[in-house]
Amino acid sequence: MRILLKTVLDCDADAAWRALHSPRVVAELYGPLLELEPMASGGLPTSLEPGTDVPVRMMLAGAVPLGAQLIHVSDRRTETTEGPVRIFRDSGIPLTGPLASLDVWDHQMAVSPAPGDPTRTLWRERLVIGGPTAAALWPVLWTVWQWRALRLRRLAPTWAHDPEAESAPVAAPGSDGPRG
Repeated sequence: MRILLKTVLDCDADAAWRALHSPRVVAELYGPLLELEPMASGGLPTSLEPGTDVPVRMMLAGAVPLGAQLIHVSDRRTETTEGPVRIFRDSGIPLTGPLASLDVWDHQMAVSPAPGDPTRTLWRERLVIGGPTAAALWPVLWTVWQWRALRLRRLAPTWAHDPEAESAPVAAPGSDGPRG
């Protein structure tokens, strides 16, 4: 079974790509509804690097345990007629909780410059699930993905790298203010 998501975000593709690799951003996407907690000592890594396995616990509203999930990261890049597409793949698996009844979990997120506007990002996701409870869990996961879409559009403008520095006037050396 598949869940698909396609939206345009108000940030450039580089910012979206950096955000995909940030455990903090991943946690913000689900917040405040769901919280992700590290299972390993030392907390979450600062970046989700290809080849890493990151075990996390999921909590509903910070109080109800929903189980554990293993995030396994890989990246790839492809070219299309519209330009480059970078793909982040989480092929980990639910470890405990209701989602552990799934034996297939393949979550891919693709980012590329939005057609006609390279300052924005075309964001596409595909979640493939399988197992004895996939049909029963699909509506729940589809609902969570609609929440993700709202959160993505809301959070994406905050992913820009040093937006103030890019638009701030530059002060002349030895002066007290910006040059004009």
